[in-house]
Amino acid sequence: MNKLVLERLLADKKNLEHILDSFPDGIIAHDPWRKIVYFNRAAEEITGFFSRDVVGSDCHEAFGGPFCGERCAFKDGPPQHWQDRFYPLNIVTGDGGSRRIEVTVTGMYNDTGVFAGVIAVLKDVTDITGLRMQLGQMRSFSGIVGQSPEMIHVFEQIQALATNDYPVHITGETGTGKEMVAAALHNESRRGGGPFVTVNCAALPEGVLESELFGHVKGAFTGALRDKKGRFELAHGGTLFLDEVADLPKAMQAKLLRVLQEGAFERVGGEKTVSVDVRILSATNRDLKREVDAERFRDDLYYRLNVVPMRLPPLRERKTDIPLLVDHFLHQAEAEGQIPGAFSDEALSRMLDYFWPGNVRELQSAVRYALVRSSGRTIMPEHLPLELRDVGLPASSLLTRRKKLNAEIVRTALEKTGGNKAKAARVLGVGRATLYRFLKDMSVS
Repeated sequence: MNKLVLERLLADKKNLEHILDSFPDGIIAHDPWRKIVYFNRAAEEITGFFSRDVVGSDCHEAFGGPFCGERCAFKDGPPQHWQDRFYPLNIVTGDGGSRRIEVTVTGMYNDTGVFAGVIAVLKDVTDITGLRMQLGQMRSFSGIVGQSPEMIHVFEQIQALATNDYPVHITGETGTGKEMVAAALHNESRRGGGPFVTVNCAALPEGVLESELFGHVKGAFTGALRDKKGRFELAHGGTLFLDEVADLPKAMQAKLLRVLQEGAFERVGGEKTVSVDVRILSATNRDLKREVDAERFRDDLYYRLNVVPMRLPPLRERKTDIPLLVDHFLHQAEAEGQIPGAFSDEALSRMLDYFWPGNVRELQSAVRYALVRSSGRTIMPEHLPLELRDVGLPASSLLTRRKKLNAEIVRTALEKTGGNKAKAARVLGVGRATLYRFLKDMSVS
């Protein structure tokens, strides 16, 4: 087939449609005003919508809302400057199912170079993603590192929640990555292109919390020199993450409940009602049900927030992820300009045996500390933080170190540090584990 014949075939609309219908990936094209001009057979199979029903329609109307959610670049009309893009997307199909796809959106231009719309290529990766999770081949998901069964369960929960707006309450110890999971829930949802706004309820004094959440009008109080939007308004169209929600004062709990019920509020000092479209995610390292039983947290608000509970496992329950996380933090530190390093088997063994009360956050700090101490050399046990150096050592080695301690020296150190064992260990020049074992063996208090 010569070039001229091929050009004639491609110029023929029916031939071109036949060729595009043979592609395994979905293809959708629409003009600058969102009018769908092409929808191939694979797009029908992936989305559950039919070409006859959507071609000629506004994209938002055809799918009952923006197909790309908050990532849609045409929400407010044709974009002034187009830039090609790629992103994962979780969609609800026409028959009510859910699919995970990868979307590549490319601009189209006419003969004179004028922007004429976009063509979107949809690759269905639902089965591939699910299979990789089941086989343990997934090293990370939506920015969260892990491949242990415990984390695969978390990933599956995030994906299952991607196509709805249900409130999710995340529980887990300090340092387990609750904010990262909240961000993943946001990014995997249709709100992913919208704002993700975080409020640390424990960090804000009660006097400013209402203004931070709901905003204020000029003159509402001393220092209110202008109108200010609150976090709810800033999160409009996206997600609001309430971290450490158990620390909300009772009065603020009542106001938050009203907003969740009505989707509206007034700014501090204002009379105008503000309506918002926000998904609520919350987290705490405490048992929120116990807070309810102790009458420190409203039960009606608890049931509003805890629609879908999600528990994050502590690092000691997912120790198979430690080498993966160490490798991730090493690469991260190198990208930040730190001298690259590698952990010896002995050092990594100590890390695997350690209890990790500070979880992933403590692990990240330990990796950074070891990199600084090793100065680019292979990281050995002596380069680790004090509390990790004695972990997993044989009894003979520990005994040698404990001989350096005696009851009088330990009592003096504890008196100087006000009974703080961690500080006392630093004063004595031993690891916390060594001091704790000494105290246990010698019954020193």
